[in-house]
Amino acid sequence: MSETSPLPGLEALKNLARRLRRALEEEGNFISHSEALELVAHQHGFRDWNTLHAACGNKPPTPFQVGSKIRGDYLGQSFSAEIVSVTALAGGDRYTLTLDLDEAVDVVTFDSFSAFRKRVRASVRRDGISDARTSNGEPHLRLAL
Repeated sequence: MSETSPLPGLEALKNLARRLRRALEEEGNFISHSEALELVAHQHGFRDWNTLHAACGNKPPTPFQVGSKIRGDYLGQSFSAEIVSVTALAGGDRYTLTLDLDEAVDVVTFDSFSAFRKRVRASVRRDGISDARTSNGEPHLRLAL
């Protein structure tokens, strides 16, 4: 078990087991869900799923899960994306998210210049709104939760 990174919530771990099982099935390796849970436990340094489950305790669920689809506005432009990483900050009150946008958005409002972004990393509060603001006072990132 790694002491430097907090454990994900139980739902995130179960989702990881589901994705692992699907990925293995695509390669022709069929395992049960319980075997996938055991593999996830081993990946996190625990001897079995029950030990990992106990270590997670009754933490409140995080509002963001790796692999989830999400929608929102980034610098005033609508997007849909997949969450590719989540890091809890400040005891779970804030999160740093890395989003893989389905379609790149132009982050420049200047007519004669464009800069497109497909991957975005931002810190948001639990409500999905970033504290960072544009020059007109709008949040850089606002997620539709």
